[in-house]
Amino acid sequence: MIDYTEKIPNNVDLGRDRGLQRALEHWQPAYMGWWYDMGPNESHNYEVYLRTAISVEADGWAQFDYVKMPEYRWGIFLQPRDEKREVNFGIHKGQPAWQEVPGEYRSTLRRVIVTQGDTEPASVEQQRLLGSSCPSMYDLRNIFQVNVEEGRHLWAMVYLLHRYFGRDGREEAEALLARRSGDADNPRILGAFNEPTPDWLAFYMFTFFTDRDGKFQLCALAESGFDPLSRTCRFMLTEEAHHMFVGETGVTRIIKRTCEVMKENKLEDPAQVRALGVIDLETIQRYLNFHYSVTLDLYGSDVSSNAASYFTNGLKGRFRETKLDDDHLLSDSEYPVYEVVGDRIIKKSVPALTALNERLRDDYIEEIADGVARWQRVIDEAGIPFKLTLPHKGFHRAIGNFAGHHIGVDGAVLTAEAWDKRKHEWLPSPADEKFVQSLMTGRVVEPGKFANWIAPPLRGINSKPLDFEYVRFN
Repeated sequence: MIDYTEKIPNNVDLGRDRGLQRALEHWQPAYMGWWYDMGPNESHNYEVYLRTAISVEADGWAQFDYVKMPEYRWGIFLQPRDEKREVNFGIHKGQPAWQEVPGEYRSTLRRVIVTQGDTEPASVEQQRLLGSSCPSMYDLRNIFQVNVEEGRHLWAMVYLLHRYFGRDGREEAEALLARRSGDADNPRILGAFNEPTPDWLAFYMFTFFTDRDGKFQLCALAESGFDPLSRTCRFMLTEEAHHMFVGETGVTRIIKRTCEVMKENKLEDPAQVRALGVIDLETIQRYLNFHYSVTLDLYGSDVSSNAASYFTNGLKGRFRETKLDDDHLLSDSEYPVYEVVGDRIIKKSVPALTALNERLRDDYIEEIADGVARWQRVIDEAGIPFKLTLPHKGFHRAIGNFAGHHIGVDGAVLTAEAWDKRKHEWLPSPADEKFVQSLMTGRVVEPGKFANWIAPPLRGINSKPLDFEYVRFN
């Protein structure tokens, strides 16, 4: 029996729901088996200075203390219910938000929840070996924090499946623990979550780019007319911010250290920069290109009848739906998309309802551009003549209108032969990956010490000093 107050902090009254208790009593041991098998490698006895959510209130959602990760209290939290909340878009606009799953949308909502839930354990699996090459104890603690919160987000989606979808939901919850990132026979649902994350530059890029996709998807789901899903996603967003912080500041610190070495030694040649044990800016640009392009595919096809259906039926809204100034029906609106015609990329207008994936992708691109601009300021302030850029949105795409085409970083439509000749100018080559991984053959865990290839952060976690013992090895 699980102590629902102590083991699983929650605000969904778990202790009084016997059916839900039985379902979770069955699922929880399987979850722990997955964690021991696929969670952070060789870390089960570490005491880690982690943030734990024990309530949704300001003084409860961020409790810091040492905890062994298998003993982490993976809670289930929904933002408090707004009794007056309505469906804010689509054909049900103005109706009270749904507290139970409408029968006609049952299978669709289940698929949406499963797809979101599948991303959470997938990222833990992708990152499970990185602890053995961490650049500092501070960074080791941060990846562990990301991992346990991805686990909590899985619990959040599994709660919805168990509470609202009966036997089908229980079977889907079990399947979430059966799939494996990159597995040939039973992979994760979305392509980006089957890509390896073999080094810390890839990890920081993933948390900056791909976790930010998670933010935008959660924001769209937070607009859902199905109120429990909306409330769940709104709370998850409070934790997602830390994951993006880890990514953005991690890349910032790598760039800062590289610029310091370049400036001190008056170097610009990438080979000479690498020889001093830091990651050259050209390689950082190629990693950026890869993770950006792979993440753009997560938004799906540019024109999508499924996306139109989700919106029309009130299941999934747009980014910041309630703040948009239109009729929230989109029956007569249009939106631009791009496609390849011959050797050119052309813009055309399509019904806005069918272009909702593209609109969410464009919202994401706008925010990503701001983050890359912040990285660029580090380079500019160091006086280094190098410009980080985002590639064209058609670059290296496998889903949507650009799939099957070879688009350069500048938007040029290329032949397959021209692409093959230049792809490693734009994407990490095996030699790039081998070099980056060669810098990370061991871990740095002495408090206050950092690997040569990354600068220290500006401040510690929860106002602690940089030489704080964030992880205790037992």
